[in-house]
Amino acid sequence: MHGKNRKDIKPRLRVHITQKPDQRSGRLTSGGVKDVLTKSASHPHGIKVRLETGEVGRVQEIVGGVSNVDIDGNNTL
Repeated sequence: MHGKNRKDIKPRLRVHITQKPDQRSGRLTSGGVKDVLTKSASHPHGIKVRLETGEVGRVQEIVGGVSNVDIDGNNTL
């Protein structure tokens, strides 16, 4: 599932994002969503999020499931 609609992105959801420096290469970073930063309902390049690790980028793909890292970055398993 793509990440162009804000309603599909929830905290702790596992996603693949592209960070600004990686836009040309298309390199993806995986993680759990901490904050949804885009305020509009949709964005053609993907909803901007902050991952639980602090990295910021636009969602390229929703992997699904919830992250095993809590808000403070601690493993919950």
